[in-house]
Amino acid sequence: MPSLTDPGRRRTHTWQDPGPIHSRLHETDGLTVLRDWAEGRTPPPPVATTLGFTLARADPGEVTITLTVAEFHCVRTGIVHGGIAATLCDTACGFAAHSLLPAGAYAISADLNLRYLRPVLVTSGTLTCTGTVKESNARSALAQAELADSDGNLLAHATSTVLIRSTRPARPSAEGTPR
Repeated sequence: MPSLTDPGRRRTHTWQDPGPIHSRLHETDGLTVLRDWAEGRTPPPPVATTLGFTLARADPGEVTITLTVAEFHCVRTGIVHGGIAATLCDTACGFAAHSLLPAGAYAISADLNLRYLRPVLVTSGTLTCTGTVKESNARSALAQAELADSDGNLLAHATSTVLIRSTRPARPSAEGTPR
């Protein structure tokens, strides 16, 4: 049994300021923003470097995210924490919706309905999460995500309502509060 004073394993990561990417949303369509990240022209969002996932592909209405499972993703039993699968599915749904947006808009999750089908294990290898938009309009999108292990086994399925918002600053109302 490890000692409580054992320094254990360590993990260090770095990320870049996301501010310059946020400012690009005013002038760049969603698909271009995603492809710039996937192709290394812009840095990834901080959540990607924290968890270690990458955007492997971005097409209109569909994206693929990959993550190689590591020990730091797991709970004590060698099973990957369910929040990792949820984050991948939520991100894939949101990015799929974002890929359809014009400049000046962004996507934000309103809900996520996730069904775990099999446990994600430390031995699952590289996970692939594909997000696809099923329906969309100017205010929202319905997206789904499928998470699979390196053997192609389906591990989780999710659906999400994604809200579409403007990047324009809020205008103050007559009372002085943003609307």
